[in-house]
Amino acid sequence: MGKIVISEFLSLDGVMENPVWTVPYRNDDGAAFKRTELFASDALLLGRVTYQGFAEAWPSQTDEQGFADRMNGLPKHVVSTTLQGPEWNNSVVIGKNVAEEVARLRAQPGGDILVYGSGELTRFLLEQGLVDQLNLLVYPLTLGAGKRLFGETPVKLRLTESRTFTSGVVLLVYTPETTS
Repeated sequence: MGKIVISEFLSLDGVMENPVWTVPYRNDDGAAFKRTELFASDALLLGRVTYQGFAEAWPSQTDEQGFADRMNGLPKHVVSTTLQGPEWNNSVVIGKNVAEEVARLRAQPGGDILVYGSGELTRFLLEQGLVDQLNLLVYPLTLGAGKRLFGETPVKLRLTESRTFTSGVVLLVYTPETTS
């Protein structure tokens, strides 16, 4: 399909958990980036927790920009050993051989495969060398506690782009130097 792109909201101290703290920073330039990112993608790849939150929220959403229609219409691949019978439109479960299945998806022609949130899945994909790009939106606040994006496995990254939005949020685009 193209690249596997990780898209994360992070506080300055690296917290990614439950990003309700991002709401005061929403603005047009950040929204334009997120729209471009989504429309460059042909599929979503999500961990179970993120998937279930999205599956609860997105089917009832509408907007004039088509973001909700795109989210609801894209194929969704959810990595889980416990989820049975996903109900959100165009969803399939990857329950076994995750690295091989993700590599197979990545090898198919098409646009990007976008990973939102999904911290455990992101760490696994990084460890397996299956991430092509990380879009990190860093917010100008610290939270002190919460789940962090990176685990204990070192990852060497190369900065390929940076941009500051008018809200003070900074976009940092990285590529792992060990991408297979």
